[in-house]
Amino acid sequence: MKENAVITIISITIIVLNMMMIIVLDIKNAIMMATMAEVTTVTMAEIMVATMTEVMAVITAVVMAVTMAEVTVVVTAVTTVVVKDVAAVGAGCFNLINN
Repeated sequence: MKENAVITIISITIIVLNMMMIIVLDIKNAIMMATMAEVTTVTMAEIMVATMTEVMAVITAVVMAVTMAEVTVVVTAVTTVVVKDVAAVGAGCFNLINN
């Protein structure tokens, strides 16, 4: 009879510890997802602010020195570079989140 009680207590202990481990892993995963979402949001916001600042600085410098045709060429080139940079960062964040 005592052996059955000991086995029952050990079994219950193992079940409780497993449940606690599952809860801890769920909490860890939730924290990781929230952290990644926050990092992605902050990173994208910083990239957009920095990119817009750079674009405005380049456009201002160009407008002071060149004609409208040259402005169009430079703005197109800068926009292409910025779009590629943002796409690369987005792909990097996507890979980071999915890994």
